[in-house]
Amino acid sequence: MSIYGNTVRVPTGSTMACAAVVVSGFLRSSVGAICTQAASLRLTPSALRHLTLASIMKSKKKTDHLERTANVVRRECTLDSEVAVRVGGEFFFDPEPSDVSRNLVLIAGGVGINPLLSILRHSADLHRERANKGSGYEIGTIKLFYSAKNTSELLFKKNILDLVNEFPEKIACSLHVTKQTTQISAELKPYITEGRITEKEIRDHISKETLFYICGPPPMTDFFSKQLENSHVPKEHICFEKWW
Repeated sequence: MSIYGNTVRVPTGSTMACAAVVVSGFLRSSVGAICTQAASLRLTPSALRHLTLASIMKSKKKTDHLERTANVVRRECTLDSEVAVRVGGEFFFDPEPSDVSRNLVLIAGGVGINPLLSILRHSADLHRERANKGSGYEIGTIKLFYSAKNTSELLFKKNILDLVNEFPEKIACSLHVTKQTTQISAELKPYITEGRITEKEIRDHISKETLFYICGPPPMTDFFSKQLENSHVPKEHICFEKWW
C-alpha cells in the first residue's frame, strides 16, 4: 500500500472521514474526488473530518503504512460503515473509450496474481460493456501466464477459469507449476504446463498492439522485463510491480 494524496471516505452516521490514501492499483485517480462528493450530501464543514495521512507517512516500511492506515480506519469506522478507496499508482489498465485497442499479456508469479487478476476482471468488464451497449473501449485479447509451485498454490483458479470460459474468444490462460507432486485434476489439466514460464512463450505474443504486465518475485519480474526490452518492446508497453 502506498500513501499519497487521494482519499478514503468513511461515512459514520452524520460524519465523513477523508484520509489521504492511495493503494497501488489499476484505475486512474484524482485528488479529492471522493471528498468532493461531500457537497452533494449537503454536509456542513463541521460534519466533515479530514485525516491527512500524507504528512505522517514518512517511513519506507510498507508494514508501517498498512498499520497506520488500519489504525485510522479502526478509529473512525463503526459497524456497517462504508469505506470507498480511490486507487492510483503506475500499475493499472484503465483505458478511455476512444483509446486504441490493445492486447494484454499478464505474467504472474505466486501471489503476484493479485493485481493482475484485478486487471483481468476489469478487462472482462470492458468487454461486457462493449458487447451489451455496443459502445465503450474495444479491448483486444488477454493472455494470462501464471506460475506457482503447485496447483494448490495457484490462487483464484476458479475465478480465472470462469472468465476464460465466459470469453473464450478474448481470454486465455496458461497455468504453470514447477514442483507438482500430486495428480492434476481433470478440470485444470487442459490449462496446466509443468515447468516455468518460458521466454519463447512470451515472445510469441509480442506485437505493437500488446501491453505486458508483470508481477511476481523480483528475479522473475527482472528477467521478463529485460527479455522484452531485448526483444525491442517499447518500455512504455512494459509495466511491472515490485512489492516483495
